[in-house]
Amino acid sequence: MRKTLLYLVILAVLGFGIYFFLLKKTDSPYSADEAGFTIKDTGAIGKIYIVTNDGDAVLVERTDSAWMVNKKYRALPSMLNLLMGTLAQQTALYPVTKNAFDNVIKSMSTDGIKTEIYGRDGKKMRVFYVGGTAVNNTGTNMLMDGAHTPYVVQVQGFDGYLTPRFTTNIKDWRDRTVFSMPAEEIKTISVQYADKPINSFVVNNDNGTINVKADPEIMNHLDSINQRKAHIYIKYFTNVNCEGYLNGVAGMDSAISKAPKQSTIDIVGLHGQHQHADIYWMGLNKRSKNVTQSDPDVPDDYDADRLYAVINNGQDTVMVQQQAFKKIFRKAFEFYQKDMQLSPEQQKEYEHEKEQSKNVLFHKKV
Repeated sequence: MRKTLLYLVILAVLGFGIYFFLLKKTDSPYSADEAGFTIKDTGAIGKIYIVTNDGDAVLVERTDSAWMVNKKYRALPSMLNLLMGTLAQQTALYPVTKNAFDNVIKSMSTDGIKTEIYGRDGKKMRVFYVGGTAVNNTGTNMLMDGAHTPYVVQVQGFDGYLTPRFTTNIKDWRDRTVFSMPAEEIKTISVQYADKPINSFVVNNDNGTINVKADPEIMNHLDSINQRKAHIYIKYFTNVNCEGYLNGVAGMDSAISKAPKQSTIDIVGLHGQHQHADIYWMGLNKRSKNVTQSDPDVPDDYDADRLYAVINNGQDTVMVQQQAFKKIFRKAFEFYQKDMQLSPEQQKEYEHEKEQSKNVLFHKKV
């Protein structure tokens, strides 16, 4: 009986050990000095500095208002979240093999990416070097600063290599906002079409009551403005993003200078905020979907999917998607079109939203 009990105890201990070390334990079994690539508490991070051997670098810093890149631009949230998730999950699997050691060290000495992580208090948390893909293409070679042995590092469930996440390309890091203003902050919106000025308009938001100024030919032949449509419209500018930056792309200045302007968009806030964009048509190319089928809103000579835009006081040229901007490219007469009969529930919801807008504006003024 005693032997049976002893065997049961031993089995229980072994079972717990197997569970803890094989299933429960996810941290690297190697020393932190040699393989401490994981930073579980990313909330403690205050600054990240990434630099290549060529001197290309980005500095990503936490501020009171937002994460900033190179002390100038807001950081792209998705890029920041990706890197933070990587730091929290990347784990050393094993040291690089003896056969690969020399090649890995040589590669890191020329192409390694140095990554410095600092806490909110400014103290250094980690410094390590990111290399290329491991021999089996399912891990990334990394080396802790001061360590002698590189390790193959991986994020559980991800088979690719992690090097692209430690990019120093400023275009990958910059926030891609074109317009960002809450509806209750908007005072005026101006959309002026270069090719069809009769469709142009200016929206004025006066304490939640919206007026739309347009060509007299439009205004003289239409009834009162559709307040519901107008209230929905000003919400479209809360978060409008571009697809990517085109700064530095060869021939881009020439392409913009030759491209016909599609429109000019201005937003002015209650406190004088001003956001501006000049939109240009992009030439037709073999990937344009309207090569085979015309788009009623796009001339046949231009791309129906994408446009150029010049933003940030002319400092940046970006590519924007027609799909993201189509809701902004309304025509003046559309604000005067009547709705189909609203149900009592829809009418009640509309009145509630309108009252909320007035209340927000009232409290901001007080």
